[in-house]
Amino acid sequence: MSKLNLQQAETTARDGTPVRFVYDEEADMLELFFGENAPAMGIELSDHIVLRLDRQTKRALSLILLHFSILAEQTEYGPRSFPLEKLEQLPPDLRELVLRLLTSLPVSQFLKVSQLQMTPPEFTPIATVEPHPILAYA
Repeated sequence: MSKLNLQQAETTARDGTPVRFVYDEEADMLELFFGENAPAMGIELSDHIVLRLDRQTKRALSLILLHFSILAEQTEYGPRSFPLEKLEQLPPDLRELVLRLLTSLPVSQFLKVSQLQMTPPEFTPIATVEPHPILAYA
């Protein structure tokens, strides 16, 4: 497995939001902060992905990627995808807000969400970590 050459870095998302990357090598955890940090509600999307948001302003504050090297690893068939199985446990209004934030900038620049169609009308939301130049491996 390659090693991530990053402790902390900054960039600007396509929508102009400042993004700060903070990587904890020992925990293999990457947190992406969007704009100014503030008190937030953490929403577990899966065992490895947490979205922190401000429910009042309806703004994503950060995205936490646990076991980042596994989440970002490329496979023989492309990037790994992970089911966002914990979305189903959210109340409908909060689930709608979370899905809107996940599919909008700045979050969507770093985490792509799509769906796996099992049998109509059942589907499972899945996510893939998007490659980014700052997240270079050695």
